[in-house]
Amino acid sequence: MGAHDSVHHEGTAVWVADPEAAWVKGVVKALERGLLVVSTAAGERRVPPAEAPLQNKDEEPVEDMTDLSFLHEPGVLWNLKQRYAGDAIYTYTGSILIAVNPFRALPDLYTKAVMDAYSSGQQGGRAPHVYAVASAAYRKMRAEGRGQAILVTGESGAGKTETSKLIMRYLAYLGGFKASAWDLGAAEAQAAASSSIEQKVLESNPLLEAFGNAKTVRNDNSSRFGKYVQLHFNAAGSISGAAIHTYLLERSRLVHLNPGERNYHIFYQLLAGASPEEAQRWLLAPPSSFAYLNQSGVYELPGVDNAAEFGHTRHAMSLIGITPQQQEDVFRILAALLHLGNVAWQDAPHGGSSAAPEGLCNGTAEAAAAAAGAGGCPLAPGPESPAA
Repeated sequence: MGAHDSVHHEGTAVWVADPEAAWVKGVVKALERGLLVVSTAAGERRVPPAEAPLQNKDEEPVEDMTDLSFLHEPGVLWNLKQRYAGDAIYTYTGSILIAVNPFRALPDLYTKAVMDAYSSGQQGGRAPHVYAVASAAYRKMRAEGRGQAILVTGESGAGKTETSKLIMRYLAYLGGFKASAWDLGAAEAQAAASSSIEQKVLESNPLLEAFGNAKTVRNDNSSRFGKYVQLHFNAAGSISGAAIHTYLLERSRLVHLNPGERNYHIFYQLLAGASPEEAQRWLLAPPSSFAYLNQSGVYELPGVDNAAEFGHTRHAMSLIGITPQQQEDVFRILAALLHLGNVAWQDAPHGGSSAAPEGLCNGTAEAAAAAAGAGGCPLAPGPESPAA
């Protein structure tokens, strides 16, 4: 057998691709006509040698996958799976940190004690953690006096949004902002927070999520845009300012929803959290009444109080300097968008133009105009004006 394949021998432990499990373990029994005969738990398989990567000899998963003898797909997946089973969601591959979304809260991973443990910026001797990456970047910035970059990337639902928030919160903590510690008491955190620059930076996250995140079939809080966050630090190492650049917002979601998905969170927050006076002023109704929201039939998220989230959104808007009048304008525009979604159109009998169906002006179009603060019905041409 060795004359034909210098890597695979009888008894060699290998991985074999599987349509259900991705990869399964197997043992080489023989080489026949250029194919390996591999014994697996499901029976014998015949595969080309190039499609049977060798198993790592280590029985225990490793914290840094550069320590694996064979760094290939099945080896990486097996290592991550074994660590994930023990709630070890972070694993290194050299300087790269891989995070596997646990889809549940793991509060013990983010206590003040854990924050302090990683504050030295040294990875050696400590388990992989997002705090270690953030701390290393912070310490290098302080030592070299140069900007550092942390790239957070992954597919939808991988946990990019939460990881970004953890990094920002920890960087603020390293800069002396103690309200960033999650296990502080409410009164202590409030006293430390005040209306500082750090708190404004941190409060930008729920605001961005309200206007830029939505439920998808894979993720209840999926960011539908990209963002580039710049944090500026002063000579003392504290946050002195920030800039957030957003791009590639999924605008089509406003008008079209796939089954099982929702529009942007802010619409559901607005309808649930507006006061009775605001609801009357903006002519609000349940989400099932609006075409932009009722296409999927999904209005609520498990464990999420839309009214309470609306309160958080308004607080964040106030904290970063958006005035009450500006907030009123924003919410009025949001209400107008919902009403415009209920406007139907039909071909006009003259000039090839379009017009609102007869009688509609007294309904949704007028509601949209009223919500936006305009008078009359601007969406349909009047008797003395030509169709636009």
